[in-house]
Amino acid sequence: MDKGLHFMFCAIATLLLLKEPSQTGEKMTQKCWLHANLVFDLRRPEEGLPTLTVTTILEDPYVMVRSAELEGYCIDLLKALAAMLHFSYKVKVVGDGQYGAVSSTGNWTGMIGEILRQEADIAVAPLTVTSAREEVVSFTTPFLQTGIGILLRKDTASQEMSFFHFLAPFSNETWTSLLFAYVLTCFCLFLVARLSPCEWNEPKNEENHFTFLNSLWFGAGALALQGVTPRPKALSVRVIAAVWWLFTIALLAAYIANFTALLSSGSEQLPIQTFEDLVKQRKLEFGTLDGSSTFYFFKNSKNPIHQMIYEYMDKRRDHVLVKTYQEAVQRVMDSNYAFIGESISQDLAAARHCNLIRAPEVIGARGFGIATTLASPWTKQLSIAVLKLRESGDLDYLRNKWWESSCLHKSRDRWSPLQPQALGGLFLTLAIGLALGVIVAVAELSNKSRHAAGHVKKSCCSVFTEEMCTRLRIKENTRQSQETSGRANA
Repeated sequence: MDKGLHFMFCAIATLLLLKEPSQTGEKMTQKCWLHANLVFDLRRPEEGLPTLTVTTILEDPYVMVRSAELEGYCIDLLKALAAMLHFSYKVKVVGDGQYGAVSSTGNWTGMIGEILRQEADIAVAPLTVTSAREEVVSFTTPFLQTGIGILLRKDTASQEMSFFHFLAPFSNETWTSLLFAYVLTCFCLFLVARLSPCEWNEPKNEENHFTFLNSLWFGAGALALQGVTPRPKALSVRVIAAVWWLFTIALLAAYIANFTALLSSGSEQLPIQTFEDLVKQRKLEFGTLDGSSTFYFFKNSKNPIHQMIYEYMDKRRDHVLVKTYQEAVQRVMDSNYAFIGESISQDLAAARHCNLIRAPEVIGARGFGIATTLASPWTKQLSIAVLKLRESGDLDYLRNKWWESSCLHKSRDRWSPLQPQALGGLFLTLAIGLALGVIVAVAELSNKSRHAAGHVKKSCCSVFTEEMCTRLRIKENTRQSQETSGRANA
C-alpha cells in the first residue's frame, strides 16, 4: 500500500515538473506565465494545435489572480475563443503594467509594445481601440462597448440640502400646474355655489357662505385632509368637492412616495453631472490613468472643456495621474478625488463599492478589442468569433457574471422630480369632475327656472337669464336696492 502511494506521488510530481518548467521560482505579480491547461481543459500542444502567446494586464474583473491561477472576464473570453478556433495558448501579464502608449523615446510601451516586439501574439485585455494604436497593430471587433465617465464618492459628490428641499419631489412645472388646479377648483366651487339654487335658494334674502375666500379655505383644508366649513349642500357642489378630495389624496400619496425616494437616494443631489461641472468646481481633484487612451483623448480633443481638463491633468500629472485602476478606485474612496476613466469599469466599481457613484454624462464612445500584429491571420478569425459570441448571448452572460453588484439593496435608477405628465390622468379626472359639477349646477338652475317660468308666464330662457344675472351680480343689485330704500326713507 505504501509503495503504491509513493509511486503515485512520484508520478504526479514528475508530470507537474514536465508541464511547468518555466514557472519555478517566478512570481505571479511580476512577469507571470500561465499555461492554459492549468485554468481550462483545452487541447494540449502536442495534438497539433497552434499555440498563441497572450499578453494581458491585471485589472478587476478582466484578469485577476486567484489561488495562483488567472481568472476573469478576459480569461473566460479567451477560453471561449480557443474552443471555437481550436488553438492553445499561454498567458503572460504585461511586464511594465501599461496598456500601450508612445514613450518619450518614440517606442511603444505596455501590451502594444510587446506585440510590436513579437513578445506576444495577441493582447486580450480591456484595451481601448484608438486610431494611434490601430496604426501599429490590428484590432478585432470590440467585445465590450464603453465610454469615458466620472467616478465619485457619494459623500463628496453630494451637495447640502437647500432650505426649500421639501419642494424637490415635484418639478417647477408640476407645482405651477397644481397651483393652477387649486385656484381653478376653488373658483368652480365659488361659481357653482352661486348658480345652484339648492345651495343658494334666495339670493335676495339669503347670504351665500361660499364666498371666494371661503372657497379657497375649503380647498386648502382638503389638501390638509381636514374638514372645514362651509359644508356643501347641493349635488353640484358636492361633486366638485368629492373630486377635489380624491385629487388631493392621490396627490399627497405621490408626494410622500417621491419624497421618500428623494431622501433614500443620493444621485439626485449630484452637483457634478457633466464634465463642465467637474471643471467649474474647486472641491475635488480629478485625474486619469497615466498614459491611457483616456488621457490622450482629452489631449487630442478640440472641445474647450476637454482641453481645460487636459491642461489641469498635465500641469499636475505627478499628483493627479494614477498608475493602476485599483489605485484610482482606492484614491476616490479615501480622498476628495474624481477619477476619469472607462465608464464600464466605473460601473463595476460602483457595483462593488456602495459609496461610489458614476456621474450621468458619458463621452467618447469606444470599445475594447483584441490586439494582434499587423496582417495577422488571426485578426479576422477572432473578429468573426467575437461576433458569434455576441449573437449567441455569451458576451452578455459574461458581462452579467463579472459585473454582479454587491449593492443589491441599492436602487440603480436615478431619482428625478415628478413631472406633470406623470400626473396627467389625475389632472384629467379633476377637469372632468369640475366640468360635471358646473353642468349639474346649470341643470339645477334650469330646473328651477322652468318651474318659475310657469308661474310668472314668461319664457324659460328669459327667467333663466334673469336668474343667472341676479346670482352673478347680486352685490350690485343689493347696493342699488339699498340706495333706493334710503332715498324713499328720506
